Amino acid sequence: MPLEDRAATLNRRFRNQSATSVMDHALTRLGHIALVSSFGAESVVLLHMAAVIDRNVPVLFIDTEMLFAETLVYQQDVAERLRLQNVRVIRADRARLFEADTENLLHLHDPDACCALRKTEPLQDALRGFDGWITGRKRYQGGKRAALDFFEVDRPADAVPRIKVNPLAHWTTADLRDYMAENRLPRHPLVSKGYPSIGCAPCTHPVAPGENARAGRWKGQDKDECGIHFVDGKPVRSAAG
Repeated sequence: MPLEDRAATLNRRFRNQSATSVMDHALTRLGHIALVSSFGAESVVLLHMAAVIDRNVPVLFIDTEMLFAETLVYQQDVAERLRLQNVRVIRADRARLFEADTENLLHLHDPDACCALRKTEPLQDALRGFDGWITGRKRYQGGKRAALDFFEVDRPADAVPRIKVNPLAHWTTADLRDYMAENRLPRHPLVSKGYPSIGCAPCTHPVAPGENARAGRWKGQDKDECGIHFVDGKPVRSAAG
């Protein structure tokens, strides 16, 4: 069955199912699957769901080497608390970094290129050999995520197409908050300081009351995605693009 038909069939089947049902199907029925996590503001919910089903799921964490120190500490803390057995820290190739961003200033004049170098390229390399991957994206985050389905087809430009799963697509901030409270999950320390969405330190700012949760990402720029998500083989980086 073509991947598009498979994704459509799964979306019809799971239309009224829970996030945990979607997660269980992804981890047990879709082949070799990885969970990609930023260990950011809401990541612990998806990680906990996965750990309940299979603590050996490959968890890919992209260390851009420009993350907040709090994120690095939080990543280790969450992995230990949930007893995740297969966390893989992904970084850009050292030679590529030396060639393209020797002074760590690329983000100032070409943030898209910086994201491609430090996030998109390392992740696509790490995903080779997997049949699909799980993300924490949600509709309420807006932009190109507003019509998100549980199952999609991921078509990177230079890799074999695969299934992408979004178990939390229909969740709200209240759902996330309730799940974290019920399961006594640790919050990222920067959330209480006004960071509801957390990426690299130079490109993440606090959000004012009433603003969209992702308003602090690449603030003031025509950009609201890092580029790790693809549509028709092209990286999704801007709500306007």
